[in-house]
Amino acid sequence: MKQDVTLTVKNKFVNKFKEGYPLISKESVLKLHDGIEEGTIVKLVDEKNRFIAKGYYGKQNKGHGWVLTRNEKEQIDQSFFIKQLKKAIESRKSFFNNQDTTAFRIVNGEGDGLGGLTIEYFDGYYLIHWYSKGIYSFRESIIGALQELVQYKAIYQKKRFAESGKYIEEDDFVTGERGTFPIIVKENGVQFAVYLNESAMVGVFLDQREVRKKIRDVYAAGKKVLNTFSYTGAFSVFAALGDAEKTTSVDLANRSLSKTIEQFSINGIDYEAQDIIVEDVFRYFKYAVKKQLKFDMVILDPPSFARSKKMVFSAEKDYKNLLKETISITEDGGIIVASTNASSFNMNKFKGFIDQAFKESNKKYELLEEYSLPEDFKTIKSFPEGDYLKVVFVKSL
Repeated sequence: MKQDVTLTVKNKFVNKFKEGYPLISKESVLKLHDGIEEGTIVKLVDEKNRFIAKGYYGKQNKGHGWVLTRNEKEQIDQSFFIKQLKKAIESRKSFFNNQDTTAFRIVNGEGDGLGGLTIEYFDGYYLIHWYSKGIYSFRESIIGALQELVQYKAIYQKKRFAESGKYIEEDDFVTGERGTFPIIVKENGVQFAVYLNESAMVGVFLDQREVRKKIRDVYAAGKKVLNTFSYTGAFSVFAALGDAEKTTSVDLANRSLSKTIEQFSINGIDYEAQDIIVEDVFRYFKYAVKKQLKFDMVILDPPSFARSKKMVFSAEKDYKNLLKETISITEDGGIIVASTNASSFNMNKFKGFIDQAFKESNKKYELLEEYSLPEDFKTIKSFPEGDYLKVVFVKSL
């Protein structure tokens, strides 16, 4: 058995933890011994040795562990995880009862009191993402708790804790009956082909559900739509089903072509009537300017960080300039769906980027609406950086 470790919280961080802040960082404690084993239970105390909270040690890109309970006597065992998972599943009841949407998140890390872990539901299949070796050390208790609470076709997992934060390639099957992939799930009546058995990403980002619906139901009709960093074309599919005149999907990854064709096809859309382009988005913008291409709607959802042979893109530094390029190929009166999942800045700062980009482009604009994470991506007030998604619909005037 690993010995519990006591960590002393610096005075200036004590209130933060007492108010519910869940992330244990190097800066917040007096001394973080390098030799602590991943998954060790850590007790947080103040400088007078008074108990604050209990959690686990687990290194990930965000910090060095997460608070799990503020009850000193609570054991971190399978019954603890049953209690936490049960609460999380109960709060998603309306999703389980929705025939039109069969893919959603049932545990959203620290939002559900389980930092370092997410669990998603795909029409009877469950997918667990482990974000540190620390949380993975509780694997048996967590999988056992899930098995006790739900009926499932199968459980799959993704280990996301390689040193570089990358996904560890291996067979992701855990238990149940192996799926035949793709499995077809529904989101607001639209079909998605999902692969739980290949790479870290399964084919759709569930956090953009409300944005896709809005594009289909309100904005797409009659529009020429450009979907940049399009991945498997989910935004394009919703735009096409919303009677867009035409969609153009651009992504650098070779697989984006076959994956996008697949998503169009399972929804009965003629993919040959759409443009699917495998190209570096940054280069495509330059091409579009040169060819004087203009779009009525541009969806701009870059990764928060990307590196290609020629450049490094960071949302915090480079979003504004990317937006300026977007403005230059958007028709007057056209819509830009500006989106980012960068947790390093908030919505106000993001709107500041939008404002600067339009000012520097000598254009006026109107903010139409904004979105953050949907209801199943539960967040807590004491950890604002957990509410990472920022989407703004902007009209270019």
